[in-house]
Amino acid sequence: MTVAIASRLTVTPLGPTIGAEVSGIDLTQPLSDDALEQIKSALWAHQVIFFRDQPLSPAQHIALARRFGDLQVHPLAHENHPDHPELLRIHADEHSRVVAGEDLHTDISCEPEPPMGSMLHLREVPPRGGDTLFASMYAAYEALSPTMQHFLEGLTAIHDGVKPWTTGYKIRPDKPFPRAEHPVVTVHPQTGRKVLFVNRGFTTRIRQLGYEESEALLDYLYKHLAHPRFQCRFHWSADAIAFWDNRCTQHQAVWDYYPARRNGLRATITGQAPEAADPARVAAAPKTYPKVR
Repeated sequence: MTVAIASRLTVTPLGPTIGAEVSGIDLTQPLSDDALEQIKSALWAHQVIFFRDQPLSPAQHIALARRFGDLQVHPLAHENHPDHPELLRIHADEHSRVVAGEDLHTDISCEPEPPMGSMLHLREVPPRGGDTLFASMYAAYEALSPTMQHFLEGLTAIHDGVKPWTTGYKIRPDKPFPRAEHPVVTVHPQTGRKVLFVNRGFTTRIRQLGYEESEALLDYLYKHLAHPRFQCRFHWSADAIAFWDNRCTQHQAVWDYYPARRNGLRATITGQAPEAADPARVAAAPKTYPKVR
């Protein structure tokens, strides 16, 4: 059986903070163990990595993503590929009135065990526009003052699927939306680095704060983490792949190409419950926020 050889793998950073393009490998072929480890190392180091000219079939896409872990079926089942439910369809055209991911967000953080990563393969891209922004939540956390870091490490936040899917996309599925509570600051299980883990897409409130305090703090954090110094920008080409570590990044799809088409599939790799940066402080924190007087 032919395997993808990684001896010629080249990793070229896109910027000083996040992102790199990887070349010298054919991902339509099964990954060798050496290739798998090199790709993992590039992902842990750069948080999101990109591959060009990879004409994957849906079956090849699934086989590739499964080398990194089990695959998650997206909660919004009607958006999944009809023959391959592990793949989420990403599509926009002249009939679209809204597209997913127009704000910086972390994929499905409302799950008790949010995804480890996502692997998006675009077969069709617009002639102009359609870039994706990726932001480092390592860098966002590290840019905060030590006092703010310490304060945030004792807090948890509610992440609720109702927020984007009913208010943004008017979707009302038959089953309840996922909902979970996660630490505001987490620790990446591979790198040990601290991560700012709130996002505008799914986070609804800080558990230990009053409503107005929570809204003010979240609004500040959303503005802070969106600063361009934490970001890279990927310009897509047909059959390119973006593979991002969902535990330490956020991303935003720029919808600046209407009425052109953008079409592809995304595989999502299962993860684990986020670990608190300071488990003892989180465990000792109040479990309900103060009532508004």
